[in-house]
Amino acid sequence: MAETSPAGSGGAPVPSAPADGTLRIRGGVGGLSFQFEELLAGASALDGMIRELAAVEAEADGVRRALFAYQSDSYTSGSHAITAVGEGTRALGRVRMQLDRLCSEVRASHREYEAAESRSALLLRIARTGPGYGPLWKMFGLPPITLRDTVEDEISQVPARLGLLLGLPTGLAAGLAAAGETAGSAAGVRSIIRGLTAAQGLEFLRPRPVRITGRETRTQEVDLSPAGLLLRAEAVGRNSGEIEVVELGDRGSRAWVVVIPGTQLDGLPQGTNPFDAGGIAEGLGYDSAETATAIRKALAEAGAAAGDQVAAVGYSQGGIHAMNLGQDKAFLAEYDLKFVLTAGSPVGGIETAAGTSTLHLEHEQDWVPGADGLPNPDTKNRVTVTLAGPIPGHEWLEPGMGPGHGMGRYADGARVVAASPDPSLQFSTAALAAVVGAGGTATVTRFSLRREAMPSRPGVPLAPGPRSGTGGKPAGPSGPAERAALGLAPNDRARAANWPRGRPR
Repeated sequence: MAETSPAGSGGAPVPSAPADGTLRIRGGVGGLSFQFEELLAGASALDGMIRELAAVEAEADGVRRALFAYQSDSYTSGSHAITAVGEGTRALGRVRMQLDRLCSEVRASHREYEAAESRSALLLRIARTGPGYGPLWKMFGLPPITLRDTVEDEISQVPARLGLLLGLPTGLAAGLAAAGETAGSAAGVRSIIRGLTAAQGLEFLRPRPVRITGRETRTQEVDLSPAGLLLRAEAVGRNSGEIEVVELGDRGSRAWVVVIPGTQLDGLPQGTNPFDAGGIAEGLGYDSAETATAIRKALAEAGAAAGDQVAAVGYSQGGIHAMNLGQDKAFLAEYDLKFVLTAGSPVGGIETAAGTSTLHLEHEQDWVPGADGLPNPDTKNRVTVTLAGPIPGHEWLEPGMGPGHGMGRYADGARVVAASPDPSLQFSTAALAAVVGAGGTATVTRFSLRREAMPSRPGVPLAPGPRSGTGGKPAGPSGPAERAALGLAPNDRARAANWPRGRPR
């Protein structure tokens, strides 16, 4: 929620509700952290002015003392000059003391705001996790405790839930509970994932090289709004193992958009799709090292030159890979990643480079963004939008990740975000538009990616084996609950491809 106060009123900043009640906004130029940074920056600026005034005050006093030697030449005029310089010195001293008092008050205000935020965060945690606090929560008119909040809290307390995100058996995932002490940090989540991949029988989750096996290029009209880019991620996800690279602008002023889909469990030989459950493990545990390398190669093959500006868009798992590009040294050494847009992605523990702006869309009834147990940081260049609004009851009965995770809702929310007058959202969407422009005709290349197959070794399964009656094919989830745990949407099977498959090379 943004902080505002009338300009020149001298009043303290007060929370202001967003213009559209379906959005809850954290971070950006209207976020609390940036307001705190501005307070400290103001105090530092006042400190500089105080030092300069002190130097001028000392110099003026030196001039006054130097006039003493000339007072006897003209007693009247000399006395007047000494008095005038002395009065000016004292006036400088009064201004300096006033600024010093103001600086102290600004720093005190910063401390009080931080203390208030800390108390609020503590009450928030107690209200979410402590029994019997629900009525008090509502009594004070605070935002409702959502499914996304609950999952984030449970993940931070019980890291075994990460095993469910990866589609592992419940019994095996429960064995990770001992790691709970370190789960509340990015390092803790990473160590848990790596512990999983080191377990016998789970070697298929370990990162393996990802290569480009095909490409297809065409020229078409492209909607480069946040909603249009998210819908492109949904379309890319209909073909297993593909990403999309969009070329914008003319030679010499080109920019690029990388579109990365969500989790895919069908459509390719088991273990070879870089966006299967192993892709989640690679993203959360290994910073998307192999997938980021393949994306960098795809940009080069599409014609991107060193130093070109890039925007990355990802849905669900794709958002993890998109954010990891912002901390990949090899990628950042070659390309200028200016913006990352994610929807429904657990990316709280990923920190991008200072020059990258990010916009994250989450739904209050989507548990996936909280699956890493970490909230997104509140900073000037990082904005998180939580979408609200009721969900019809019948949608909860459908299989998949839950109705809050649906791309349709995120696309609708992105349209509201683009039209919002909130200063944080206006700043963020303007940063995206500065890279991608307003849309129009663009060159679009679909790349087919494949992960290197697991080597066959006696006694080491490549992946969970097929169930009986499947004709030797890897079996899919048998029921809605299992499909939901594995991250399958209702139409993940037998989707009709809407793009020609690239020819293997």
